[in-house]
Amino acid sequence: MIWLGTNTCAGDMLSLLNAKDPGYQELISSIAELRFDYLLGASEGSDAINVLDDLQKNHKAAYILVVEGSIPTRSNGLYSVIGYRNGKAWTALQAVRELGAEARYVVAAGTCAAFGGIYAAAPNPSKCVSLQAALDRKVINVPGCPINPEWMMGTLNHLIQYGEPALDDYSRPKLFYGETIHNLCQRRDYFDNSIFAAKPGEPWCMYKIGCKGPVTYADCPVRQWNGEHLSWPVKANTPCIGCASPEFPDGDVPFFEHLPDVKLPGIKVTANRVGLLTGVVTALGIGAHLLGSILTGRLRKH
Repeated sequence: MIWLGTNTCAGDMLSLLNAKDPGYQELISSIAELRFDYLLGASEGSDAINVLDDLQKNHKAAYILVVEGSIPTRSNGLYSVIGYRNGKAWTALQAVRELGAEARYVVAAGTCAAFGGIYAAAPNPSKCVSLQAALDRKVINVPGCPINPEWMMGTLNHLIQYGEPALDDYSRPKLFYGETIHNLCQRRDYFDNSIFAAKPGEPWCMYKIGCKGPVTYADCPVRQWNGEHLSWPVKANTPCIGCASPEFPDGDVPFFEHLPDVKLPGIKVTANRVGLLTGVVTALGIGAHLLGSILTGRLRKH
């Protein structure tokens, strides 16, 4: 396996180091042979580049290429240089294309690699693009800013043991991105009953102060973070900002203003209307149950 860093804050590798079971140590000692890690590697200069050369030439279709960060394209990619090859700067754009062409699988680690993310946000001076936009082959996207370590660990294990997992339309593993945060949220009951927080720190539904859970696909509410499944943003009383979404960050700002609308299959309604409709449906359900109880005598009995 190769873990390559391009335009990145290193947050995804740092997050992976917090993986619990299996942990990073087990990953590199028992699961995969990590030949190159841009952040933790002991070698540098030509010694490090020679490792990549060897993999590309002698281990075709035998390695997994993981890329963290978006890919600058301005000035032929000179805004991100991996190292020097044959006396010339070897850019991230060149590296991902050359190494990606010979890899068995290519994985985008984090939202920057998967969709462009922070480094591709306006005004995008280095003309950053996603890994998929830079490559002429399939990329498996594991977005998040940063990734939950279990999303990446699970994806890598699946690739090694079973092959490619089932993917959604954005090439994300359905194992981790198959449901919206809104559907899995422990505070969904508050949304359904129109009990909303007015500011961060309150223990109610965060929708009206900017939560992007209704349009963000990830399993944060049930998987949670910090090794022992301790917490996640909403549990810490702050709205989800949609960091795993393709439109992050430009499409999710302002972070603390509620969604102008919610898109559902075949319809488009205002977010307030969704809340109203949910309340109506809930009321109708309660009313139907009450009527049934009266008609059958259950209400008098109980």
